[in-house]
Amino acid sequence: MLNWVGIAAVNLALAVGLGAFGAHGLKSIATSQQLDWWHTATLYLLIHATGLLAVGILIRLQITTPMPAWLLQIGVLIFAGTLYAMALGAPRWFGAITPIGGVLMIVGWLWLAVTAFRYQG
Repeated sequence: MLNWVGIAAVNLALAVGLGAFGAHGLKSIATSQQLDWWHTATLYLLIHATGLLAVGILIRLQITTPMPAWLLQIGVLIFAGTLYAMALGAPRWFGAITPIGGVLMIVGWLWLAVTAFRYQG
């Protein structure tokens, strides 16, 4: 069984580091559009890492299964990863992949909602 709390903590550390890099390292060399992509990617990574932390705790308490964590993690990797890649110069067609990550994050939250409503503890 994966340690989702630990994975969430790594994601949170990455969000802070990548946010700082975007604010300081990219500020003078990136276009406004690239900075917007970087900001959006960092925001979603930070929010979903925090959510993943909560999901990890719920998994430990046996309130939910690991499935929402998997969906959130894969979703944020795809969503933020494609935006980061485009901000660093990857082709714009990567943007066609980004919504897949968004859908996975939505499904992850809905999966958590269903398991929470079913929980009888």
